Amino acid sequence: MLRPMNIQRIVVCEAQVPFVHGGAEYLVRTLATELRTHGYDVELVSVPFKWYPKEELLAHAAAWHLLDLSESNGRSIDLVIASKFPTYFVRHPRKVTWLMHQYRAAYDLCGTPYSEFTHTEGDVGLRETLMRLDGEMLRQSRRIFTISRNTTARLGKFNGIDGEPLYPPPPFADRLRPGPYGDYVLFVGRLESIKRPDLAVQAMRHVDRPVRLLVVGDGTDRRRTEAIAESLGVQDRVEFLGAMDEDGLLRLYEEALAVVYTPYDEDYGYVTLEAFLARKPVITAIDAGGPLEFVEDGVNGFICEPAPEAIGAAVNRVAADRTLAARLGAAGFDRARAITWDAVISRLVE
Repeated sequence: MLRPMNIQRIVVCEAQVPFVHGGAEYLVRTLATELRTHGYDVELVSVPFKWYPKEELLAHAAAWHLLDLSESNGRSIDLVIASKFPTYFVRHPRKVTWLMHQYRAAYDLCGTPYSEFTHTEGDVGLRETLMRLDGEMLRQSRRIFTISRNTTARLGKFNGIDGEPLYPPPPFADRLRPGPYGDYVLFVGRLESIKRPDLAVQAMRHVDRPVRLLVVGDGTDRRRTEAIAESLGVQDRVEFLGAMDEDGLLRLYEEALAVVYTPYDEDYGYVTLEAFLARKPVITAIDAGGPLEFVEDGVNGFICEPAPEAIGAAVNRVAADRTLAARLGAAGFDRARAITWDAVISRLVE
């Protein structure tokens, strides 16, 4: 890929919750690495983020807006790439936003169990202020990309702003390998209520084959999910592995029968593409959001009602027919391998 001659020094902006590492952190750090690989001089600028009490949101937005990243040490910074809220509040004459998401609790999650915003006067006022400021700051971007059609749709619905979907490959895409279709299905992700690990656990009650569930990840919902497994009597077939290093996760993908990935209205979802690159089918839900941009029911996985019985039935189908699992996984691989960093970098810096 030819590098634009007027773009040399780039800052990638990250809002980092200390001690939390998930898809957003992987994305911005991999972006910085890939930009360096493509020949750019890149710095990752991180500012700690705290979202509670809710009044902290405006303070953190203001902190980013106080930052002028137009130059450093007397030398110009040619481009700034913002990511999620509130990094796009940063000041720079050549700002591009690759939007993961706004602060969703004030947007589409408001009124659901996944949001702390209520219909009190204070919350309504704060929500309106956040939306107004988001719109103003995002419109200062030279261009706006999003990580999925799902994020683009939210941006248009709530802020009246267009965005171009630009899909990132998963961080270790080149290391994922296919292997045998083993005796377990895999759940990967932060154990938070919005990721719905409980659905995968509850589904095991309806799996009538000798199949285990391996749960990779940690979070505030882990104890509750473990208690659900015990209450349903499936704890002997569900193993909670906690956070895992890259090598261990690669081995689990390699020998999984399938991947169960049923978050609620996910922005994007690396897990879908990781599973596909390991040639594993993905079992997801009709309200999963981002995964539905890749999973086709009966083609490379199954799209179910977000109910344990439906998910369990899908697991039974692939457990009963390894040839089916292999066919679905191969179709998923063909879909995922078309997503490359070359295409991403070209659009961001052109």
